[in-house]
Formats: sequence, structure tokens, C-alpha cells
Amino acid sequence: MSASGGTKAIVAALAANLAIAAAKFVAFLFSGSSSMLAESVHSLADSGNQGLLLLGGKKAQREATPQHPFGYGRERYIYAFLVSIVLFSVGGMFAIYEGYEKIKHPHPIEAWYWPVGVLVFAIIAESFSFRTAIKESNLIRGGLTWTQFVRRAKAPELPVVLLEDLGALVGLILALGGVGLALLTGDGVWDGIGTLCIGVLLILIAIVLAAETKSLLLGESAGTEEVKRIEAAVVDGETVTRLIHMRTLHLGPEELLVAAKIAVQHDDSAAEVANAINAAEARIRAAVPIARVIYLEPDVYDERKPAPARTDLTKTPDDTDG
Repeated sequence: MSASGGTKAIVAALAANLAIAAAKFVAFLFSGSSSMLAESVHSLADSGNQGLLLLGGKKAQREATPQHPFGYGRERYIYAFLVSIVLFSVGGMFAIYEGYEKIKHPHPIEAWYWPVGVLVFAIIAESFSFRTAIKESNLIRGGLTWTQFVRRAKAPELPVVLLEDLGALVGLILALGGVGLALLTGDGVWDGIGTLCIGVLLILIAIVLAAETKSLLLGESAGTEEVKRIEAAVVDGETVTRLIHMRTLHLGPEELLVAAKIAVQHDDSAAEVANAINAAEARIRAAVPIARVIYLEPDVYDERKPAPARTDLTKTPDDTDG
């Protein structure tokens, strides 16, 4: 994912959510709708989410230090994890509490035109934000389905914004349904039910995002296509005759560590081996530009020796635990 594409989607979502949060809160003050209060907190939480993502992207740009020799690329994963756990969960639990209170102590909605008008405005604004996130995601999604894209993306910003905007649109529809039924029936319990549904929706999104960002924090390998390109680049058939085994690890969304043991000619001099390693590193970086940290260990391959334990290089964490 290009950083600029993710930033564009985040800024679009932030601008929409700040405007929507203010409008929803005004509607709550005039109407007393618990759905509107839950939705205003939802939009404030989303705004905080985008602020954290922007902060994480900024911090990830810091230069490596002796204490953190591989840099700060994983800051983006940490802040995405905070988004999923803290803000979504808090927003979801608040909505569930408000819904419970409204069902227990229902009261009719006043000045119905405020919540209805604001919800219609919010659906339009969120649709534009969602459209921006979809457009930016399509630039890098390739042939992946949307589910595969969310599960396999190494940069967390676009999946987070996509799920945020999707959740916001569904939440707005639930709020509009709750308010509409409360107005049609004169029973404020429907407003509380709509609020409860919004809370459940937010918590479900929090669980999905937490699972995906946890996998990134633990450390994921390169994607299948990147692994194949690295394998093809390492071996030239002359100075490097075989890839014995290899491990890859994302240090950040746009920085990959490659560690491999390679087979060289048994009668090569030290200088020839060093040149072979340098050439292999150059080929890897040309094939996969994000491979910025490369460690190659030369060895003499002997087919009579049992191969070291290894994992399937064509299988990534995406294919197993997400």
C-alpha cells in the first residue's frame, strides 16, 4: 500500500466523521434519541481512530536507532491495534449501555426532523468517505476479494478505514430504522433496540480488526507472490546454485526482512562468495523493493545431508490464522 493512498483515505474519513459527530450530537440535544447519542459517540470514536492512524504513520517514519535497529515501522500496527481494541470497544460498550437504558426507560422522540435529517446527511457523507476508501484500496487490491484484502493486507490503514466506514454506514441504517420505528409506533423502545444493534456491530468490527492486527504484530511473512519473486532472484545458477532455506518477516508495511541460506560453489574464494552475496542482494531488491534488510548465509550444499526443518515457503500466515 502506498502511504499517500492510506493517508488520503484517513483524512477523508476524519473530515466526514468530525462533521457528522457534531451534527449527530446537535440532533440528540433536540430530539433526545439514544440512537443519535450512540451514533455521535460512534463518530467521535471513528475520528479518534483516524487520529491514531495518522499518529502511527508519523511515528513509523522515524529513523532507526541503536535501541531499535530495525526502525519503527511496526508503530503502524500498534496504533491500528489500539484503534480496534480501545476505541471501537469503548464505543460499542457505550452504545450497548445506552440501548439498555433506553429500553428500560423508554421515552418518545421529540423534534423528529432533527435525527432523520442528520441521519440522511450522515449516510451521504459516509458514502463519500467509503467511496474514497474503496477507490484507494482498488489501486492495490489486485484480484483479491474484499475479505482476502482485509486479511492479507500488510498495511493496516486501508482495511481499518474500510471496516470503519462500512460499520458507520450499517450503524446509520440501524439508527434510522430504530428512530423510524419509534416514530411510527410511538414506542421509544425501538430507539433503544437500534442503539443496542449499533453497539453489537461495533464490537464485532473490533473483534475482526483485533484479530487481523494481532497477526501483523506477531510478525507475518512476505506474501506468496513476493516469496516467489525472491526465490527466483536469489539463484543465478552460477555463483549461487541453490536456495537452501529462507525466512521473511515484515518489519513494517513497507519494509521486509529476508534471511536465507544459499549454496555457493565449493571452490569459490572468499572474495567470490562475497561478490555472489552482494549480487544476490541486488537481485532481491530489484525484484522486491521493500526487501530492505537482507541477510544471506553462504554454504556448500550436499544432497546427502538431510535438509533442515523448514516451512512451506509458498504458505504464508494469511493462509492459516489470518
